Amino acid sequence: MADEILLDINNRVANITFNRPDQHNAIAYEGWLQLIDMVSQIKSDPAIRVVVFTGSGSRAFSAGADIKDFDSHRYDSASSKIYSEAFDGALDEIENLPMPTISKIRGICVGGGCELSMATDIRIASENSKFGIPVAKLGILVGYREMKRLINLVGQGNASYILLSGRIVGAQEAQHMGLITSVVPNERLDETVQKLVDEMVPLAPLSQSRHKEILQKVISNQSLEGFTIEESHLPFTNFDSQDFNEGKSAFVDRRSPTFKGI
Repeated sequence: MADEILLDINNRVANITFNRPDQHNAIAYEGWLQLIDMVSQIKSDPAIRVVVFTGSGSRAFSAGADIKDFDSHRYDSASSKIYSEAFDGALDEIENLPMPTISKIRGICVGGGCELSMATDIRIASENSKFGIPVAKLGILVGYREMKRLINLVGQGNASYILLSGRIVGAQEAQHMGLITSVVPNERLDETVQKLVDEMVPLAPLSQSRHKEILQKVISNQSLEGFTIEESHLPFTNFDSQDFNEGKSAFVDRRSPTFKGI
């Protein structure tokens, strides 16, 4: 199990790879628990600036939950609730990471794999990728958290289409619906993601983390009413940071800034 999800940290970038290519990188119950631990480790490392999720091989990002777990972990409503604590816990941990997260998608990205990608900030896919959440073909349901992410990305109409049709759609259609951020030729996926990562690593960590925090607050409270004093002050907090002073000095001096996240 230890080799079924890989974590590599290098040059301030954490790469998480789903490593079951023969099973389309399906994730077993223990894998969701492992993901929680991995993401927690990443979250506690202030040196990491970007996290990239990808699948091993050329056929799949992830086919989602391992079908074999239905007999051992998802055989009734009670066992399914326990399973969901691991699944939801992993996706919540990913969504709550303070640094930018990217799904690098090549091939199949369906079910829990698609739902996992929705918990990341940016989804870049090769043009041969396939997407869907065909849970109706298994007679099961998506949870409230996954439904919220789906509606936030694609809107109610497209969410209904994705779930009620059970269809698997191509990358271009997925992008048109808002399910993914961009589509690139298969042979350019790695370089496209790497270029974006290289551009994001030097950026101010406080700007990145607080932008993510503001984004979630606006999604949860689109009226922008009822914010606490602390929440109302959040967009101005960076002006009191060392990173702001460094960014301002670097701009005046015409040099690249060195941000420390403080």
